[in-house]
Amino acid sequence: MNVHVVDWVIIAVFLLSSIAISIYLSRRAAGSTTDFFLSGRKLPWYIAGTSMVATTFAADTPLAVTELVAQSGISGNWLWWNMLFGGMLTVFFYARLWRRSEILTDAEFVSIRYSGRPARFLRGFRAVYIGLFMNSVVMAWVNLAMVKVLEVMFPGLRFFGIEGIEILGMEFSPHLLAVGGMLLFVALYSAISGLWGVTVTDTVQFVIAMAGSIILAVAALDRVGGIGGLQEQLSEMDWVFEFFPVIEGGEQTPAATGMLKMTVVALVAYLGVQWWASWYPGAEPGGGGYVAQRMMSAKDEKHSLFATLWFQIAHYAIRPWPWIIVALAALVMYPGEADKGATYVMAIRDLMPTGLLGLLLAAFFAAYMSTMSSQTVWGASYIVNDLFRPFLKPGAGERYYVAVSRITTVVLMLFSLIVTTQFSLISDAWRFILACSGGIGLVLLLRWFWWRVNAWSEISAMIAPYAIYPLLVLRYELPYETILLIIVGWSTVVWLTVTWLTKPSDRNTLESFYRRVHPGGAGWRRISASMPDVRGDTGYARLFVNYICGCLMVMFALFGTGKLIFGEYLQMAAYFAIAGVAAFVVVYNLSLTDRDSPVK
Repeated sequence: MNVHVVDWVIIAVFLLSSIAISIYLSRRAAGSTTDFFLSGRKLPWYIAGTSMVATTFAADTPLAVTELVAQSGISGNWLWWNMLFGGMLTVFFYARLWRRSEILTDAEFVSIRYSGRPARFLRGFRAVYIGLFMNSVVMAWVNLAMVKVLEVMFPGLRFFGIEGIEILGMEFSPHLLAVGGMLLFVALYSAISGLWGVTVTDTVQFVIAMAGSIILAVAALDRVGGIGGLQEQLSEMDWVFEFFPVIEGGEQTPAATGMLKMTVVALVAYLGVQWWASWYPGAEPGGGGYVAQRMMSAKDEKHSLFATLWFQIAHYAIRPWPWIIVALAALVMYPGEADKGATYVMAIRDLMPTGLLGLLLAAFFAAYMSTMSSQTVWGASYIVNDLFRPFLKPGAGERYYVAVSRITTVVLMLFSLIVTTQFSLISDAWRFILACSGGIGLVLLLRWFWWRVNAWSEISAMIAPYAIYPLLVLRYELPYETILLIIVGWSTVVWLTVTWLTKPSDRNTLESFYRRVHPGGAGWRRISASMPDVRGDTGYARLFVNYICGCLMVMFALFGTGKLIFGEYLQMAAYFAIAGVAAFVVVYNLSLTDRDSPVK
């Protein structure tokens, strides 16, 4: 593979465009931390929603999907498709509440919902635990994926003939040093323009990344003889093109490959528990992290809802198929390759001619940069707004905090690079995060709708998994799915017990929160009964119908697109018809929203 001058010119144009956008938008981010971290709460839904999608499209994402397809077929994607059920819950029940809260970060939510010293501790703890440590682990994962991409594309990479350097016992390979250079570039444009620059460049980068993915999928299909040739060659390997997992057990377990086989425990864990019980970046129950940041930066409540809805549609129904097609073609093209994730990058290397190769590399850089810029600006918002401002330097001017925000953005980038040197394989990190956050999800959902949840509820739910996780893993060596179910049950018992044994937030805090957010519902009747002037939300039955129809709309659009690709037109028509009916119900019900909720 040779990267020609034309390819480098395309990459350079892409990088210069990112800087140009940031410089153009830099003044919008300079006024205050609200401008820097929330774009002055002026983002339209299509920018905010596309930025969410771009952030979840990292360099590791198509590689991970390629591995899932190789291991368990198309249905293997249910290991992350199940997150739709939680995401759609955020759309209809939580998006408007986040925008209505008028806070800067989801960690700040603690200060308006809870009271006393436990609330202050929880806010600072979340800022450090999530904004710094957990964020750095996620960024390290993305860095390692980018290193893998560069190792395949540029196997002989050297800097001035040096194969790598060691600093304080940390090994920096030439490929990791190249990633470090990209990190500094991302830090530069993120620090210049804050969320304005991040979201606008995200939108441009998402278009480039999707265009590159589609071009690669078309080229891969052409190499294996089209859809017919792909199906024929995979069928010779006893491959089946099934969209749904099957229950494993006895003689009913199919012998064919290409199907995700789940035990009953695994089915319950993934499809019945994980999506609402565990915290995970980009899929927090009720919204959180950079998703909450985009919702809070939207123009108003409707833009917040539509942004999150567009995120679910693009994330689950539009984006996966180009990756899946390349993953299937790679099984034919590289049947003996052990590292299945790397075959996605090999397809770029082997299929793309001059010019298109530059575009595909730019697409990978775009996917990487959009994620890293969002992670750093989001993480910096935690450190500055929820640690530095309230605890370390209270009362300073807004321009001072903006300057600190820019410095923190760069520092987070460098810290993530250092963390990356400490990992060689973190493919199981997401399971660790999901298991050790098991049980916190229910607290994150109920704290909006039940007055009795307090700061101790969250603290105990965050700590409880660590009391038994080492025992389950080290002594009993249980599988992930069993560990998740045990931890969720244990954590739920712990936080409910702690909630009833500790005092609720003080009355003034609860009334102030209800006046600001007015979520309505039975869980707030004890508080709302003394506040007849505050109109709480109603119409939750209609919201539940929207939730069910939203899930059906996205899932059947996803399956309908798959049937279209594989030429099964009758099933395609049926799937799209169901998706269309579900979409009509959602649109009709949203037109009635103003009757039940003062959505602006």
